[in-house]
Amino acid sequence: MRYAHVLAGYTPDRGGRDALALGALLAGHDPHALTVAVIRPPGWTTPGSAKVDAEWTRYLRERAEEALEEAAGLVPGDGPGEPERVIGVDRGSGHGLAAMARRGGAEVIVIGSPQRAARGRIAVGSTADQLLHSSPVPVALAPAGYGERPPPAIDRVTVAYRRGPGCDAAVRLAAAGAARLGVPLRLLTLVVPRPAVRGARRAALEEDMLRRSREQYTEDLALVVRDGELPGSPEISAEMAEARNVGAALASVGWLPGELLICASSDSGPLRRVFLGDTSLKIVRSATRPVMILPRTPKAEPSGRSRNVKP
Repeated sequence: MRYAHVLAGYTPDRGGRDALALGALLAGHDPHALTVAVIRPPGWTTPGSAKVDAEWTRYLRERAEEALEEAAGLVPGDGPGEPERVIGVDRGSGHGLAAMARRGGAEVIVIGSPQRAARGRIAVGSTADQLLHSSPVPVALAPAGYGERPPPAIDRVTVAYRRGPGCDAAVRLAAAGAARLGVPLRLLTLVVPRPAVRGARRAALEEDMLRRSREQYTEDLALVVRDGELPGSPEISAEMAEARNVGAALASVGWLPGELLICASSDSGPLRRVFLGDTSLKIVRSATRPVMILPRTPKAEPSGRSRNVKP
């Protein structure tokens, strides 16, 4: 999806380069739609020499400025101009990015994965953890190494779907974006059986519950596909993947190079904030494509037409 204001959190490492690549993609490779941010820690708060504190603060500021200069040469883009570059100060980089998004009107925050992440996978570090429990705007996470060979464009939008207010709102937002991009929308429901239980009767009950769940999920998916009232009326498909765990279920379906996976926030989380539930966290850790987590939408608030997604 193309956003009018993308905030990419940059660090001078692989994760920072991955964030720039995904941020540029979501901004439609328009440098004027991208803001690159470096969040540095504040100076010492413990009593001490004012001279030492000033020197330390100057060192932190210089390192942040160097990182932004480095980022400017790494941002891919087609149009003239450069992205906006800003430095924020906060003890937590995730909190700093969230505050910057609120002040500057950013529509999505993009970050990479920490250095420990396996190539092609997403790891949740301290920055992501802060954002995934408090961000006022969608948060997009890039897999490790995404910046090495980024796709030229979004090929398809996939929504991890399980019927509910949060997921239904996510589908409408994703449909609007997919229609504007001219790419298909896929609804994907993951079915993960509970661990095997002892006893023939209990096992039979569990199997019956699983069968009912399959039937309900199939009906829910078919209902959305038949609805025909999604914004933009994009080409839509539905799949159900069943496996022993979330990772195996995701691996059992096909993924395009430019796929974007969207998850809704937990329905029990705070309104208008990103709040990652247990299943979504498992999806994030198992995904091999970028994942975007949407804030929880109030039930009474119409979400069929999003002003965030631009043609």
